[in-house]
Amino acid sequence: MITFIVVAILGALLAIVLMNLFKKEPKPLPAPVRPVEDLANLKVTDARTGDVLSIVGAGDRMTDLDFTADRGARMDAGARSWVELSGPYQERRVALRVGGNEEVEVFLHADPRKVSLEELGLSEDDLAQLDERQNPSDNFEFDNTTWMYRLSREVQAWRDNQPTPTGFYYWEFLTQDGKRLLGVRKAEGEPFTVTLYTAVNPGDVTVYRKN
Repeated sequence: MITFIVVAILGALLAIVLMNLFKKEPKPLPAPVRPVEDLANLKVTDARTGDVLSIVGAGDRMTDLDFTADRGARMDAGARSWVELSGPYQERRVALRVGGNEEVEVFLHADPRKVSLEELGLSEDDLAQLDERQNPSDNFEFDNTTWMYRLSREVQAWRDNQPTPTGFYYWEFLTQDGKRLLGVRKAEGEPFTVTLYTAVNPGDVTVYRKN
């Protein structure tokens, strides 16, 4: 009886040893293949903080406007979102805004003017009423131009190197020809700020990435 038990144990041990000898090590999963970025042909939608951006004929006296984007943020306004990259140019800051749901929209803020809400002919109550109506037919006159209401809502701004977003309320207006855009921002405890943008052809923006 004892002999039978010993033989059974030895047989089980032998089976375990043979299983370990012939067991195949699992092959590691292949590393994911990431597409190689074509640095010579970056599109404006590829632009990010640290890139040098060159915009044809958008600078002072119709020169090219070149700047290094040293700040960046993604803006989320409900279903609409866009990216803003800014940097120094000619002793002032400029910003490039890239967004659009179906087609790429690119707008440049390079206007050195400081425009106030009063200069727009709008009051805080006017903005509140525009926000309540949410009517794309609403408009106002400024700078010999008609500005059409486009949207107003809370925006979450995800800025570089900040784990949590900052918020502000935002009103946006577009000229009838779509060539100029005007944004009004109001953060809690801060005054209204007005930003003027000019439409840019996406193909007129060259992106240079530093190694």
